[in-house]
Amino acid sequence: MNTKQTGGAYEGFDEAERAAMKERATELKKGRKTKADPEADLLEKIAEMPSDDRVLAERLHELISAEVPELTPRTWYGQPAYAKGGKVICFFQAAAKFGTEYATFGFNEAPLLDNGTMWPTAFGITRLTSEDEKLLISLVKKAAGVA
Repeated sequence: MNTKQTGGAYEGFDEAERAAMKERATELKKGRKTKADPEADLLEKIAEMPSDDRVLAERLHELISAEVPELTPRTWYGQPAYAKGGKVICFFQAAAKFGTEYATFGFNEAPLLDNGTMWPTAFGITRLTSEDEKLLISLVKKAAGVA
């Protein structure tokens, strides 16, 4: 949420945030009206991404699909996400989505990742090394309860 304030007045959501909320509303309506193909929607969103984001999203999709098939690919706020039992476990956010310097891969309130007083909720990503891939997949498996 855009929390910038001008003269003490809240400015509200910016254009990118409003667009993401509209995409989420469309996802919800589409899911209720049809037997939509959530993976096809995800792949379509990935194909629309700028090159740098698309390469990361394609690789993450390939890894998660192969290594954690228990998760269902879908979109969430117009971005690739992976769910179990209808609940989004993890998601990719393209840098271009909100004009940020890097893409992020995050986890939604994944209690299976809670360990001590600090745990991962999101990672900034500019590229993926084999070590990065192993770490992310191990965390996705743990968050999904399959590790």
